[in-house]
Amino acid sequence: MSQVKLFWDPQGFALDALGDHQFLGATDGDTPAISVAIRMLSIDTPEVHYPGNQKPSKQDANLKQLAEWIQQGKAPISAGLAAHLHPKLATGTAGSLQETQGNRATEHFKNLLDEKLKRPDGSKRKLFVWTGDEKFDQYGRLLAYIAPNYSDAERARLSRKERATFNLLMIEAGWAASLIIYPSIPGYPDLVLFQETGQAAFDAPRGAWANPLALAGYEFRMCVKLFDVTDKLVKGQTVSRAEREGWIERYCADMTTREIFFPQDYFRVKPYNRLFIWSKDVTDAVSKLNLVPAE
Repeated sequence: MSQVKLFWDPQGFALDALGDHQFLGATDGDTPAISVAIRMLSIDTPEVHYPGNQKPSKQDANLKQLAEWIQQGKAPISAGLAAHLHPKLATGTAGSLQETQGNRATEHFKNLLDEKLKRPDGSKRKLFVWTGDEKFDQYGRLLAYIAPNYSDAERARLSRKERATFNLLMIEAGWAASLIIYPSIPGYPDLVLFQETGQAAFDAPRGAWANPLALAGYEFRMCVKLFDVTDKLVKGQTVSRAEREGWIERYCADMTTREIFFPQDYFRVKPYNRLFIWSKDVTDAVSKLNLVPAE
């Protein structure tokens, strides 16, 4: 019989799970090293693989069909959002454009890594990593901001923008859309940089913004889900309310006006001003950020 006198049964408590990762080695008896994928916080680049490992170009016909269903009033979407998305879906190449831009974004990011992680003497810098309030996403990826690991002397002579994170640099190039999700909000000076940099890229327009018919990554994923829901409705299958509305779940606040919009009204906020909020966090966000309902 155990001699332990303490009783602790933390029901509902679970540690963040990392899933399966490659074992790289061990430095001592209690320090194994593993590889961990990082999901860069507050940004969203066009997809290269979605859904799953499929190529976005495989969704061309589906998204064109979705455009027809939207026009026919068969999709569970508001009139305003339908008008915003329809021209982008009706091209018949929405998935191919997403894939092309995803590959361009990947190429640009790799070039940034080569450029910024190289010291003047040719040696490699390490990567500096800041994690958010939530450490891991549902796929076990570390949620973080990443930047070149500058020395103290270098940091002293660089401005905040000159020592920017790779997250911000991708927004600056126009190859990432801002995707700030409460409560993982950057500190005020960095939030201002995100907003101003995003607006400059959008207004230029640079990167993905150069094509007005491009879907942001989160819009592409959302439309793929909407196609699946609408396909079931068209076929006369039973669709629950949760499934009918689950293709778009995040509320959206305008960080310049403090207005909060229902999920299907996110398009009313400029892309660089959007702060997304999960339904479960709305009450907390409204209270802490002093948000007001949009008219």
